[in-house]
Amino acid sequence: MTPQTIPPHLTSPAIRDLVELADLDDFDRVRAQVTSVSGCTRPVRLVGQSSTVDGTTGEVLHTFNTADEPTGRLLVPCGNRRSSRCPSCSRRYAADTFHLIRAGLTGGKNVPDSVRTHPRVFATLTAPSFGPVHTRPTTPTGRRLPCRCGAWHGTDAPVLGTPVDPATYDYAGAVLWNVHASALWARFTTYLRREVAALLDMTQKALKAVLRVSFAKVAEYQRRGMVHFHAVIRFDGPDGCDAAPPGYATADVLARAVRQAARRVELTVSSDAVGERTLRWGNQLDVREIAGFGGGAELTDKAVAAYVAKYATKGAESAGTIDYPLHCSACDGRGQRAGNACRPCEGTGLSRPVASLPVVEHVRQMIRTCWELGQLPDFAGLKLWKWAHMLGFRGHFSTKSRRYSTTLGALRDVRRAWRREQAHERMGLDAGGGTLVVESSMAYLGTGYRPGEELLTATVRHERNLVRLFAEGGADR
Repeated sequence: MTPQTIPPHLTSPAIRDLVELADLDDFDRVRAQVTSVSGCTRPVRLVGQSSTVDGTTGEVLHTFNTADEPTGRLLVPCGNRRSSRCPSCSRRYAADTFHLIRAGLTGGKNVPDSVRTHPRVFATLTAPSFGPVHTRPTTPTGRRLPCRCGAWHGTDAPVLGTPVDPATYDYAGAVLWNVHASALWARFTTYLRREVAALLDMTQKALKAVLRVSFAKVAEYQRRGMVHFHAVIRFDGPDGCDAAPPGYATADVLARAVRQAARRVELTVSSDAVGERTLRWGNQLDVREIAGFGGGAELTDKAVAAYVAKYATKGAESAGTIDYPLHCSACDGRGQRAGNACRPCEGTGLSRPVASLPVVEHVRQMIRTCWELGQLPDFAGLKLWKWAHMLGFRGHFSTKSRRYSTTLGALRDVRRAWRREQAHERMGLDAGGGTLVVESSMAYLGTGYRPGEELLTATVRHERNLVRLFAEGGADR
């Protein structure tokens, strides 16, 4: 069936395109490509060719050219970690983060099982208050209390996290805290080692010879738009997780050091516009020892790994903001190009007006504050206009110390190697004990599916969701 013979009653562009795809000589290959990206929202389209060569003899064993594909290009997953952008790829990122965190708690992935005996705590460090916000307070026994505004808010009330009095809320302080949150964390890790040395009555040089502090952390946004950090912090021997720390380095010592270091950390920011601000951690500091699996405690290593992995795929959109940059890409947010006003943004530097954003007024004011502070000479180096959609936070969402466990890159390398072996096996390739070398030359063509492929992808997503529901026991049989 050619495009000219498609029945005229098929008015949907997606259905018409699907009919065209189904009429191709190798529709099964089209469907296989769509299935291979696992429901990715915006896959990358590539064109080019690759060759699999015997590394010993130089013989070309297999060639691939996108020109031979029914659609003339290859689809690969986008790999975006954000669930708001691509739920499929973000699940893979969350799984990798889970294994990275858990390997540092229970072993595996080239981490010895003995690491589970090392002292470790789960710490949550929050931002301070910049003004009263609407909340759902409770007593220590769990009894509900009214908000300080006098109302009883529901769990999904849109006012939660917004200021009780926006006129007195310190928006400049809130934005500056988000901007410097990563610097506060870096300073916290330095102070933590000093506090551990002081508690053990040792010099920092002597401490380094017998003990190492390892950690992995993830950032999360609160409803009020402030970043806070969840961290797994662990004592190791001087060379990392392969060796146990000395017996006197206990979990109690680690917990006390975390609390004392958090109280000591300060960072001063000065400018003519906002004066001098001293940035600190908030009073809400939670530090708990992590128990082993099945240890009878609520906070187990598996629960911690799952908790951290869940937040590794979330961004500022969880605080109700947008998940895309707001600055004009043509002029990089400066409003001018070659000395003239930028035409795409009409000299504003914004890709769209702040007033038109689909967010609550509190978030809009934080974005506006980011933009205004970013225009000041004192804060030009922070490039706040690029991070206005993140409410000022410009750090990585998940980081770890060098010796905590494996890396995301190592996990991906193992997965790529496994897939390569599977592909070679399907193609019947064997280097006879030698090495197979893949020489590739691919070029970027664009992102996204054809309309007909979108329909195929919807089926893939539906099937995968059903499989996941049955695996979790959440689907009716």
